[in-house]
Amino acid sequence: QVQLVESGGGSVQGGGSLRLSCAASGYTYSSYCMAWFRQAPGKEREGVAAIGSDGNTNYADSVKGRFTISKDNAKNTLYLQMSSLKPEDTDMYYCAAAADPTGWCGYTWFRVGSFGAWGQGTQVTVSS
Repeated sequence: QVQLVESGGGSVQGGGSLRLSCAASGYTYSSYCMAWFRQAPGKEREGVAAIGSDGNTNYADSVKGRFTISKDNAKNTLYLQMSSLKPEDTDMYYCAAAADPTGWCGYTWFRVGSFGAWGQGTQVTVSS
């Protein structure tokens, strides 16, 4: 059974940085597409970034150049380094996992329906 546990959220001023972590267990971590999504109350969950089993990355336009997704296969841990944070980055952030036959997560990496395993989320709040 896939288990994902996020940590690292918190409150930060605009322009600041945070690093989110997602500890994974219960599956062959290195062969999966791993992703970060975020969701505000009353809004749809949206894809932020994804990293494929071969290490290729994908980013939403809104975070390109500010966020970096990475993973440590030895530790079964996914990371999201967030820099130059803006108030509009305030959301609940979720880790997600899915089998990755493409090696790079595929064209639908940003869709909620592409992932079957989810963490419980970690809150990020950015003040102006």
